[in-house]
Amino acid sequence: MNRGDVVLADLPYSDWSGSKIRPAVIVSTDHNNLALDDVILAAISRQTRAASISHVLLDPGTPEGKQTGVLHVCYVQCENLFTLDKGRILHTIRSLSQALTQHLDTCLKASLGLP
Repeated sequence: MNRGDVVLADLPYSDWSGSKIRPAVIVSTDHNNLALDDVILAAISRQTRAASISHVLLDPGTPEGKQTGVLHVCYVQCENLFTLDKGRILHTIRSLSQALTQHLDTCLKASLGLP
């Protein structure tokens, strides 16, 4: 599991009443991904908010979006982060390009208020 991997994972609902299989992107460092049992993920959704500064567009109609393996236009929601045990990750779909990873970094910084 590497930073920038697009994965399918069994994600718990925020109220822990159940879970659902959903796509997400691994955002934790590769060092931590090797050393720890958990990874940090950003949710992927078809929903966005107008003028959001913390969403990364994944469009399978573009070469970069196609590389991710997503089937529909969707968004990495960098404000929707969570920690998950690696055992709940079902498989890796593909990974983000370098350009999308750089955009992910920018959106994560914006979401967390980092310079």
